Amino acid sequence: MTQVNVERDPYDVALEQFDKAAQYLDIGEGTKEMLRHPQRELTVNFPVEMDDGRLEVFTGYRVHHSTILGPTKGGIRYGKNVNLNEVRALAMWMTWKCAVAGLPYGGAKGGVIVDPKQLSLRELERLTRRYATEISVLMSPHGDIPAPDMNTNPQIMAWIMDTYSMHKGYSVLGVVTGKPVEIGGSLGRNEATGRGVMFTTREALGKLGLKPSASRCVVQGFGNVGSVSANLLHQLGCNVVAVSDVYTGLYNPKGIDIPEAIKWSRAKGTLVGFPGAEQITNRSLLELKCDVLVPAAMENQLTAENAGRIDTKLIVEGANGPTTPEADEIFAKRGIMVVPDVLANAGGVTVSYFEWVQGLQSFFWDENEINNRLERLMVQNFARVWKTSQEKKVSMRMGAYILAIDRVAKAGDLRGLYP
Repeated sequence: MTQVNVERDPYDVALEQFDKAAQYLDIGEGTKEMLRHPQRELTVNFPVEMDDGRLEVFTGYRVHHSTILGPTKGGIRYGKNVNLNEVRALAMWMTWKCAVAGLPYGGAKGGVIVDPKQLSLRELERLTRRYATEISVLMSPHGDIPAPDMNTNPQIMAWIMDTYSMHKGYSVLGVVTGKPVEIGGSLGRNEATGRGVMFTTREALGKLGLKPSASRCVVQGFGNVGSVSANLLHQLGCNVVAVSDVYTGLYNPKGIDIPEAIKWSRAKGTLVGFPGAEQITNRSLLELKCDVLVPAAMENQLTAENAGRIDTKLIVEGANGPTTPEADEIFAKRGIMVVPDVLANAGGVTVSYFEWVQGLQSFFWDENEINNRLERLMVQNFARVWKTSQEKKVSMRMGAYILAIDRVAKAGDLRGLYP
């Protein structure tokens, strides 16, 4: 399915967002310059033996943006369009996301340039284990903790954890999060990002004076984040009128049966052919009249080109970086509230933090406790960002960035420079 206008470099977007927010803070120019740059970057080129005996060389990255607040945390994505600037941007966004969430982490991100759909399961395992070996110079339960991201999953995290553990000679549960529950993963982790999107949507609707039962929702993306968000919004009482995956969009003004759409997608691998809904393009899906739009697919989906045609009251960012700065300005002028990615999709890293703590202690919580803890933190963080945005008379994104940058900058000042 055609994506919308992807010419903005994600790292340029991340820097522009940072620079705008930093203007509201009394922090030194040296601190600003330090926070504009990743602390360390690793590029690896590594061979993988394919099933036919060939050796193929792949390129991967691991970027640490900041270690001021603690060990670095961030996902690993597999994709044929992965590049270093994208990983830099995602690492920076993770720093702000962790700071907004109040977690003791800095931001990191990783990626491998590969189309995983072109690999067999054994090739995927060999690639993952070799990549994990290459980045193990940075990775550790107290230094850098990866997690799943686009095109990676609990099985891939299990291979990474096992590879690291084989090097150490004993099992290290805390070295990655997003693992299967059977080997130290946390209950509630798979739904955590989408659950956080639902919580922040609910809080934002309350601020706008809208009831979930009277709200029409459109969700772009039907992977883990999009499908879970759509299902939980459906359970909340919202009328989800449109959803999409990489192949097609579906629209039914009377509402889509989300549980059935999820069953269809899992069975078929696509939403194509799902009955009871009109198939539409990605462009038309984003421009549907609705109350809540949840972009949960890729970066740069809401841009200067289409922002004037977006017909919604509320945008809740399930994906990382779906809105460009130019689009943000247009939405602000039009009175459309945007709940930014660093707040809205922080449910995943929050429950990853819970998983990490459980793994370090080898003491595990039940799912109800995890979901309750997540809800309490997401509601609390939404309230803090809302208060800041109202006091400073800025957007929710600027409110979140102001809180995050201030926390990191103050911590950096307190720690000082070594040596």
